[in-house]
This record gives sequence, structure tokens and C-alpha cells, in this order.
Amino acid sequence: MRTTPVLTAHDRWAGLKQGFRVTRKRTIRGVTTVEVSHGITSLSGERADARALLDWLRSHWLIENQLHYVRDVTLREDACRVRRGAAPQVLAALRNAVIHLLHTVPANSCSEAIEWLQVHPDHAQRLIGIPQHE
Repeated sequence: MRTTPVLTAHDRWAGLKQGFRVTRKRTIRGVTTVEVSHGITSLSGERADARALLDWLRSHWLIENQLHYVRDVTLREDACRVRRGAAPQVLAALRNAVIHLLHTVPANSCSEAIEWLQVHPDHAQRLIGIPQHE
């Protein structure tokens, strides 16, 4: 990673402190690819040097990848064929709510939480506010 405080638009972009370039190189099955990404930040070089920015980027993508795994694999979002009107946004909001609720279940993962709720439907009903009948 390389950083620089010299930016061409910093006088027109309030709060802009530095820019950075990340070069990623990977080899899969003998094929090497290089990807270069650029970014900007409001953090000064004193507050965030290249190492700190790289650590933050890695932690961001770790969280992002874990969330996408839950969405794509556990909740099968990519398999959903809904494409029209507001329905995709509504389903995305519902998935967000489900992920939030699954984190309140005593389990090690969202898929374990789903399995646990299948065995404990009364708890699932309480999570979404369905009154319990005596």
C-alpha cells in the first residue's frame, strides 16, 4: 500500500486528507493476477499510516465477506428470482432483519441459529413478536 497527502482535488473536497493505492497480487492454479485499487480518506497520515489503512481495509473486507457469505449461502440471496418493482429492496430489508435476529440466538453461526429456531419454534415466534398462546 502507498499513501499520499498530495491530491489534485483536496482544495475542493473538505476533509480530504490523503489518498492511497492498494496493489493486490494473487496466484490461482498457476495464473497470477494483479489488481490495483485507489481510495481516499479523511484520516491524516499521522492518524493512519499505510499499515493502519491496510489493516482497516482488511478488517472491512473480512466483515463484508462474512456478511455476503450469510446472505449468499445461508439465506440463498443469489438464488432469489425476484427482480421487479420494490420487491428486491423489501426482501433485502427482510434479510437484514433476519440476520439481526439470528445474532440474538444462542448459536455459533447463522445457519446453526436457523437450525436451533427450527427446533424451538416458540422462541422464533417470540423473536418476531407473535404472542404465545397458553
